[in-house]
Amino acid sequence: MVALSPSDPRYPELTKRSFNPRFVSHPDVLHLPYSVEQVEKAVEQAVGRGQRLTVRSGGHCLDNLVGDPAFRVLLDMSAMNRTWFDGERGAFVVEPGATLGELFTDLYLGWRVTVPAGVCPAVGVGGHIAGGGYGPLSRRHGLCVDHLYGVEVVTVDKSGRAKTVLATNRPEDPNRDLWWAHTGGGGGNFGIVTKYLFRTPGVSGNDPAKLLPSPPDRVFMTWAVFPWAGLSQEGFVRLVKNHNAWHAANSAPGTPTAALHSALHLNTQKEENIYLEIRNDSTAPGAKQLLDDYIAAVSNGVGVKPNVSTTDDLWLSNATYEFPATIPPRTKSKGGHLRKPLSEPQIVELYKGLTDPDYKGQCLVYFAAYGGRINTVSPTATAIPQRDSIMKLWFSASWPDASADEASVDWLRRFYQRVFGDTGGMPVPNDRYDGCYINYPDIDAKDPAWNKSGVPWTTLYYKQNYPRLQRVKAAYDPHNVFRHPLSIEPA
Repeated sequence: MVALSPSDPRYPELTKRSFNPRFVSHPDVLHLPYSVEQVEKAVEQAVGRGQRLTVRSGGHCLDNLVGDPAFRVLLDMSAMNRTWFDGERGAFVVEPGATLGELFTDLYLGWRVTVPAGVCPAVGVGGHIAGGGYGPLSRRHGLCVDHLYGVEVVTVDKSGRAKTVLATNRPEDPNRDLWWAHTGGGGGNFGIVTKYLFRTPGVSGNDPAKLLPSPPDRVFMTWAVFPWAGLSQEGFVRLVKNHNAWHAANSAPGTPTAALHSALHLNTQKEENIYLEIRNDSTAPGAKQLLDDYIAAVSNGVGVKPNVSTTDDLWLSNATYEFPATIPPRTKSKGGHLRKPLSEPQIVELYKGLTDPDYKGQCLVYFAAYGGRINTVSPTATAIPQRDSIMKLWFSASWPDASADEASVDWLRRFYQRVFGDTGGMPVPNDRYDGCYINYPDIDAKDPAWNKSGVPWTTLYYKQNYPRLQRVKAAYDPHNVFRHPLSIEPA
């Protein structure tokens, strides 16, 4: 195991591995483990010395859950990045330091299978899976945790000793609750994951090529670009209404429309364009007609004609393509689940925010397709309870300089609060909204200045599953060693 102090020239190479440079770790020691035994040793040393410790996989945590100065020990899991098939357990094993791109590549080239995980290939597996990650294949195949067979986790017992626990979804497994907690409970809560095991429930046999979903051989990758020039407020409202309405009408599982995944990128007016990003299985019957009909439905009555470009891509090339970075580095994010389309007054608030001349940074409001197979799972079967949503919603402000931090964060907070003004500034679970998503962490949910709903953050993220998560926390992390600003509190 590599252990680096701040005086080591390699130290800054690892501390700067953060998607959001507002929160950069400066621990007393940074561990780079290569095995579960090394993770155990590092954890036990930190606990013995009374040092707060945290863990990082890909470095894409959006809020201050890892870079907090309170953490004096950081375990960077990036060196544990292998994927293989375990014939004895009949499951694929993935280490938490792998990126999604590496995971997709290894599974597809090795066995022509995949897991329905996210759209950003640089994101680390570790936190993405634990938070209940989703992606372009989720409307067909569910969330990535719907295929999670087991987890190997380094925990800390009552005596303060590090202990490695293998937990599976088998009903007779005494550690089954620990597996369940990692199906959406979020990273850094119960211990340090050293292995994820994947096998689709209900499959039989031991042929690895039949134990996980197969992706389509090819996909249509389409961008429909709507110019802000000439787009009126009425046209903007119509565009968002059309998009939301299509997903409300086409989120049932098992239908041909489940082969299509889209994301509507609402950028600020200064960015000149709004983007509709679409992926659909080009080998499915009627694929081109589905694509054309979808674009026509979203474009109807908008008042500006989109510029549409489509390529027929190999699936793996598409899944691992890294889009060029165009946003400034410093960010603040907020998110939510939608059970129904936003109301017209809410869409008008989106328009006002995205055309605000006083805001100098960038902002993206991102509607991502959801539903389909995701919604066939009981809300208590996994730790992520949002199982009847039709869209994910993500607000992301970004700006280049630290001098703009306070003003930019404040701007996004007020923007988001206005959009969800009918429920106290948060997407409180009701007939229209379904709370928040732990992989879009937002510590404002704990602050009554921004969460005026009276609904605790734990309900926003975990709903009825939170008490069970607390019991798992108490059983496997009785001293609350693994904690951060949005961590599970022990029962």
